[in-house]
Amino acid sequence: MSSNKLIVLVVASALLGTVGIVGRAQVVTGQVVDEGGAPQFRVDPFWPKPLPNRWSMQQVTGISVDSMDNVWFLNRANAPELDEISGEGTPAPVLCCVRGPELIKVDQQGNVLSAWGGPGHPKWPLNPQTVIADSKGNIWISGTNAQDSIIRYSSDGKVLWDFDHRPPAEAGMMPENNQETSFLINKGRFQLDEVANELYIIQQKRVVIYDASTGAFKRGWGGHGMPLSEISNDPIPGYTWTGGPPPYEKNFVPELHFVEVSRDRRVYIGERGANRIAVFTTEGKWLQDIMVSPNTPARGCGGLATFKSSCGTTYKLAISKDPQQKYLFVADGHNFVIWMLDRQSGKTLGHFGGNGRLAGQLHFPNAVATDARGNIYTGEVDTGKRIQKFVPVMAGSR
Repeated sequence: MSSNKLIVLVVASALLGTVGIVGRAQVVTGQVVDEGGAPQFRVDPFWPKPLPNRWSMQQVTGISVDSMDNVWFLNRANAPELDEISGEGTPAPVLCCVRGPELIKVDQQGNVLSAWGGPGHPKWPLNPQTVIADSKGNIWISGTNAQDSIIRYSSDGKVLWDFDHRPPAEAGMMPENNQETSFLINKGRFQLDEVANELYIIQQKRVVIYDASTGAFKRGWGGHGMPLSEISNDPIPGYTWTGGPPPYEKNFVPELHFVEVSRDRRVYIGERGANRIAVFTTEGKWLQDIMVSPNTPARGCGGLATFKSSCGTTYKLAISKDPQQKYLFVADGHNFVIWMLDRQSGKTLGHFGGNGRLAGQLHFPNAVATDARGNIYTGEVDTGKRIQKFVPVMAGSR
């Protein structure tokens, strides 16, 4: 393939990088990688298909891919624009649109297979944040509101189990307490470890692990593996950004935004306030810190008022599904890109996306997932409100 054809592929994909080459060890056989070792992707501009029933697309806060490579995504409708719900009423004053279900399942072609959830659905969170499709066909949903919890549903939306651990009504006025484990004020960002049947929940300055069947507390730790008893309950101080990384901090630096567990039993925790991913064993032994665009303003955005709503780089993480899980894909809601990292070394290989509304660009990416075919799915919040599919660029493709 000529380099000119490759340049066309890269531009069409909205990739930010150099021209691709073939010949390195690839996760997807025949996928083009660039000179830095970054796998190349192009957006599928026709995926998904328009939602049925005049449903509007809303904030995509979570994505999960099930064992059949169907994609489940949260369509959180708690901040609709008026023209996105103006089709409600009888008769409808405009052609489009109405509020749709807040959980939607689509196939590889982008067809909606099922949809449910939203206000009024049993146990449904006020502020849905995470969706996980497990290997048994169950769907786990959580929310970030204080009275939201983690609910295990059947695939058609029946409540199977409620984690509970809801706080007392006055908890919102309580000071931070990283030693409290009987209730959690925020359970929205969690991970299911099916190997050990455990729930990993990140909040405040810690990760806490509970039994996924009984809800019993098992263990937890803070930054660099410190015991819960040693975690500071004081705010992490801000800093003035001068072009470098935020000051080093031993504690976890809020906001903690994701937790993932790899097949080789490493735990990855995203510290958005530090532009870093902390890596541990499942028992809490600290292994390494991986920095993601470390010089980006973080932790209050370094005092830069124009970035108060988008500071830090480690919003969400997806791990590639090849046997070695070679790549980490990190959604960055400050720079509006997806970073591609080598998982073992932590080296940044490249990125794709970039701020914009065209196909392949991103506006506030807050969700990312991968499937067994090597595709990457991204979800956008704020006013981005869409899900996109990026497919591997293959050698010889046009």
